[in-house]
Amino acid sequence: MKNAIAWFDIPTLDFNRALKFYSEILGAPLRVDDYLGQRLAYFPMDPKGDVGGDLVPPSKHNKPSKTGTRVYLSLESIDDVVARVVKAGGRIVQAKYSIGQPGFIAIIEDTEGNVVGLNSTK
Repeated sequence: MKNAIAWFDIPTLDFNRALKFYSEILGAPLRVDDYLGQRLAYFPMDPKGDVGGDLVPPSKHNKPSKTGTRVYLSLESIDDVVARVVKAGGRIVQAKYSIGQPGFIAIIEDTEGNVVGLNSTK
């Protein structure tokens, strides 16, 4: 097993608002496509990589949460992303801090109420 994680879904209350938020903080548009009749927004991912994720529209099966499983997005620079979070409508839960050899993390709350981690080796 290369990675314990293969895929993640981040639930939304307002799909378009969440799409705008993540596109703004990441500084790149998420790719939107229909999959099995459902509109999804895909996070940037290495086509040869084993891990990916998306934003999913509101449904009775998916609800944003501050207390559920936390996904960490892998970034080149946490500073660039954190600098855009509040302006994009999110909130900084925990400012960037060192976790030693693995690098740095920060915790944010998105526009939907999900608490998401940010991770960078720099």
